[in-house]
Amino acid sequence: MLHTTPLSKTFSAFFDSEKSSGIVLIVCTIFSLAIANSLLGPGYQNFWHIPLAGLSVEAWVNDALMAVFFLFVGLELERELYSGELSDFRNALLPIVAAAGGIALPALIHYALNAGGPTQMGSGIPMATDIAFALGVLALLGSRIPPSLKVFLTALAVMDDLGAIIVIAVFYTAHLSLPYLSGALAVFGVLVLLNRRFRVMALWPYLLGGGLMWFFMLKSGVHATIAGVMLAFAIPFSAKTDDEASPSHRLEHRLHKPVAFLILPIFALANTGVVITSGWQQALLSANSLGIIGGLVLGKPLGITLLSFVAVAAGMCKLPADLGWRQIFGAGLLGGIGFTMSIFITNLAFPGDAALVDGSKIAILLASLVAGVLGFLWLRFVSKPNDGQANH
Repeated sequence: MLHTTPLSKTFSAFFDSEKSSGIVLIVCTIFSLAIANSLLGPGYQNFWHIPLAGLSVEAWVNDALMAVFFLFVGLELERELYSGELSDFRNALLPIVAAAGGIALPALIHYALNAGGPTQMGSGIPMATDIAFALGVLALLGSRIPPSLKVFLTALAVMDDLGAIIVIAVFYTAHLSLPYLSGALAVFGVLVLLNRRFRVMALWPYLLGGGLMWFFMLKSGVHATIAGVMLAFAIPFSAKTDDEASPSHRLEHRLHKPVAFLILPIFALANTGVVITSGWQQALLSANSLGIIGGLVLGKPLGITLLSFVAVAAGMCKLPADLGWRQIFGAGLLGGIGFTMSIFITNLAFPGDAALVDGSKIAILLASLVAGVLGFLWLRFVSKPNDGQANH
């Protein structure tokens, strides 16, 4: 089961920066929405579509900058798998099971409403949890939150991201070029050899190879951001040595603030400038929007809680001593904050259909707001002020 000991300094620093990142994302989203719906809106929209070295500015953000974000997610996942909360199978099983429920039920809700229609490809939209916003809400609750709930939600969100990465690679590949894909895999193989066979500990060969792998992946038809995750697992990581001796740890540490305070805010600015036109309320009643809202607001907490309950009842895993089912349900509510990954998958699901993309983004923003408010109020109601300090 997940431990109930005090949080490490590394995790506490991570948690605090995610809180700050969430605030920055909120400000950028409000700014982007405001300017897109002002007199400056057309110029703001046109800016993101300016061609630059073969891609639009928006494409550079979504394909290149977000590859760095996915590299960071991959490094986080690697750390969790080798030396973090997911390194012990007993510790990992509960958030893994919870993540599976939080992925499957929202996707099924959307699919049930959209099966056989043009919006069926949107079933991946309500699957992911935005870790920055979810942990930001937890941070607002302060001492009411037990340490194990922070660890549980973080591990859940990391596994959610892994699920989203797999879904992107499998279901959102429009066309496939085997020569370019083979090139990307060949570069990955060389990087793994540098790591496992020759124990090259300098970062620059991996970063150069990662850039080449990104180019091949971009041309292959598989989304280029997958190269970021592959690069993360090619970079040397050691759980037996001091953290600073691990190239993976060093790179994760260097990327943390740029990702939190530069890449994700730019992504928010580029992707949340939705022009809210008359009739947007009716668009929320479409099968696609209802699937997104139902998946995030209802599917997430129900899927996370129910599958966790089944796993615990079957004796597969145990709840941490300082957590009850009410806190797990509250974490499930916060899991409904989709935002970054949901918007990212929206762009992949409906390429070329601006109206459908904008309608999906409005549904995501509304559902994420509702999920965040409900999660905050629920956890504030069921948790006592000293719950988070009882185990310190």
